[in-house]
Amino acid sequence: MKPIVVTDDNFESEVLQAKGKVLVDFWAAWCGPCRMMSPVIEEIAAEYPGIKVCKLNVDENPNTASKFGIMSIPTLILFEDGKVAKKLIGFRPKQELVAEIGL
Repeated sequence: MKPIVVTDDNFESEVLQAKGKVLVDFWAAWCGPCRMMSPVIEEIAAEYPGIKVCKLNVDENPNTASKFGIMSIPTLILFEDGKVAKKLIGFRPKQELVAEIGL
């Protein structure tokens, strides 16, 4: 599977109303660490079917980014049943990220 692109318009239905774990990558095209994080996010989406993986471009979706207090990117937020379970800021190698989010 590939990460799902979420926006201000579909964030509620794709993330907040989802059952189980949802990992959201808050990113921007101009952000170097975000570009480094992208292949890690793609691999997690492909290798772990038990978690829904989403990407939200903060430049194109400022309302959602603001709502969750995104000040630095990349920021990864793990939601469980629509509630924030963990917030990670900055690049993480794949194994560290997998351990942090409990996969």
